[in-house]
Amino acid sequence: MKTEILGIHHITAIAGNAQKNHDFYTRVLGLRLIKKTVNFDDPHTYHFYYGDEHGNPGSILTFFPWEGMAQGRRGTRQVTEIGYSVPTGSLDFWQKRFEENNIIYNKPAEKFGERYLTFLDPDGLKFELTEAAAPDKRAQWTTDQVGKENAVHGFHHVTITTNKKDGTAAVLTDVFGYKLEKTEVNRYRYITDTVEYAAIVDLVEAPGESVGHVAGGSVHHVAFRVKDEETLMYFRDKIVAQGLNITQKIDRNYFYSLYFREPGGVLFEIATDNPGFTIDEPLEELGKGLKLPAQYESNRAEIESILPKIN
Repeated sequence: MKTEILGIHHITAIAGNAQKNHDFYTRVLGLRLIKKTVNFDDPHTYHFYYGDEHGNPGSILTFFPWEGMAQGRRGTRQVTEIGYSVPTGSLDFWQKRFEENNIIYNKPAEKFGERYLTFLDPDGLKFELTEAAAPDKRAQWTTDQVGKENAVHGFHHVTITTNKKDGTAAVLTDVFGYKLEKTEVNRYRYITDTVEYAAIVDLVEAPGESVGHVAGGSVHHVAFRVKDEETLMYFRDKIVAQGLNITQKIDRNYFYSLYFREPGGVLFEIATDNPGFTIDEPLEELGKGLKLPAQYESNRAEIESILPKIN
């Protein structure tokens, strides 16, 4: 058995309005809605999953859209940026698209030798579109407005801002097997060689910056990928050996998970590839129907009457 962390599995964030969230990610950014379900702990709130055609790990961005949620605040002890990989030469398209849709963005810049474009989603969640130095061969989900020459491939990196990086870095290197690849000023890039894509975690060390507040427009947690449940439990033992508190295995319908808070304060998840998103609907139907965890199926009528209608 290869006991490896296979890069990023998914990233989960918080939104304030379900319809605005759905419109932005499916229409403006051009992602596929691959699952429409509910929060396990709050079934009157949606849980949206966006990604590529199949919902492959490394492409999955999920949201809890809590209606009327207050705005969060970026700061330390948080995931502060989500990086997507896009085709070389596509940033001009995205800049024009964001202008046309009144999306806040910054003009392209360069980091670690790669051009990127920063933008904010409707809730203020910060993203970077990066033209990766190595060609990204992952299949893209395309729409009538976002074609193959511009469409998102999947995650490029995730950025964590911390007052002191040592504890977080130790989890990445000693537990997850990442290595420090390069540094620019106070940004430290860690990478795993177990996968080709969605393999990068950047740590930004900001000693004097204030602690952020997780709410609307904030990342709730980042999930790291493992092949199966046996590997999942292997990493549970490793994390316990580090003296960190971690949950028992949790069945999330589409994967099995463990959760723990790393020393820098960010909530980490470890999630399996199995069983995948086609367990309860075929590939061509992904995201079309409301899928409920088994414990809530008997309350479907009541839940559907409360959830906002999505056009």
